Amino acid sequence: MFTENIHILIVDDDSNITDKLYNYFRKKKYVPYVARCPSEAHKILKENIVHVCFIDVLLPEYDGIELLKNIKSNFPQIEITIISGHGNMNVVIDALRYGASDFIKKPFNYFDIDFSLTRTKKFIEIQNRLQNSENESSLLSRELENLIDRQMIGESSQIKEVLEMALLAGSDNDINVLITGENGTGKEIIARIIHFTSTRKRQLFYPINSTAIPDTLLESEFFGHNKGAFTDAREDKRGLFELTDRGTLFLDEIADMPLALQSKLLRVLEDKTVRPLGSDRIIKVDTRIITATNRDIELLISENKFRRDLYHRINTFIIHIPPLRSRPQDIRPLVSHFIEFYAKKKNRSGPTVDELIIDKLEKYAFPGNVRELKNMIERAFLVSNKNKFELKDFFVNYHSEFKVDKSQDNLDIESNEKILIEKALSKAEFNQVEAAKYLGISRDALIRRIKKHNISIEKLIL
Repeated sequence: MFTENIHILIVDDDSNITDKLYNYFRKKKYVPYVARCPSEAHKILKENIVHVCFIDVLLPEYDGIELLKNIKSNFPQIEITIISGHGNMNVVIDALRYGASDFIKKPFNYFDIDFSLTRTKKFIEIQNRLQNSENESSLLSRELENLIDRQMIGESSQIKEVLEMALLAGSDNDINVLITGENGTGKEIIARIIHFTSTRKRQLFYPINSTAIPDTLLESEFFGHNKGAFTDAREDKRGLFELTDRGTLFLDEIADMPLALQSKLLRVLEDKTVRPLGSDRIIKVDTRIITATNRDIELLISENKFRRDLYHRINTFIIHIPPLRSRPQDIRPLVSHFIEFYAKKKNRSGPTVDELIIDKLEKYAFPGNVRELKNMIERAFLVSNKNKFELKDFFVNYHSEFKVDKSQDNLDIESNEKILIEKALSKAEFNQVEAAKYLGISRDALIRRIKKHNISIEKLIL
């Protein structure tokens, strides 16, 4: 599909932007078209071949997201990049949900445009490769289901799209993938699907939390060291990149990685080489990097807390996992799966679940997402030995205590996360293990968030 003569449609009512992009694309030997509004865009699309569209969000007549949906409905083969002056994550999520292959935030430069086009070409290339390969009867083969935790199941269109994107990324052996989503949504599971559907599946998949390693040991852990390189280096040690050569290294919470290590990670991605601490030896590595975050990296870049060049390296392919509360139709199959899982684990028959419980679960906000649901069902098995679960087995005071008030206008994740942590600590009488269980996260993750929000672990007045 792609040759040097790529036909590109620019849809923006700002003539300053359209003129610059038009001239730039002409110099690159592309064929550009310009539309100032959606109706002009549709006229151009009907009369010309177009491969790629760059669409601004704020347009006369109606917004760019609606135009995106219309184009994808009538011209599904066209790849679309959304441009916006607002870094609102809802806009980004909507754009990707409705079929955009990329998102660029204003102000942008020509490097951003070139990178987007490169990424779009790669997207279409692997999409065609997947479509031309033999299609299986189901999204996930039985072999793959045996290799991963089946928490990533459901009936919603959102989760099916996530799985399709994971398979798409897995069909390419090298493309760098960034997985975004709230805590507990299953980012590591998606990373495992990508690994085990790639040609690297026979090699090591190694997940590592970017904040779980002390700063003083970061370089040693990632790049290795020679004996005597520092005080406690009593023997040679291979780093994670060398260990995962020809395999996959999954870097969770990449947004929290220190800037000093970010620059070294960028160099590894560019050069495909590492040098252990205390050594002059250069080691070539062929490691695929999959990263994940629950934070807004664009915001961190604007605050000089994350390198833009590294961001462009790791986000060649982006997969966003929506929170559980936005896909309530997945609650029932997940509940069935977890009941079957714990019944088998505890060697007992699986209790039935009243429809009232399902109804309550579907209306619950689930700040801890799928991980929280799994913990709730494990608790139900612990407190009940009956053949039918009751509402109190799931919620106790949990429901009223932790449900996010949807009537409030404050939907900021950071501030609500702090409130939930404080409530969990208070409810658990400051027992961090218990508080972590309430939130559906690990104790280490809770400790990191306590430090992040500067939460006092003394008695809180809520």
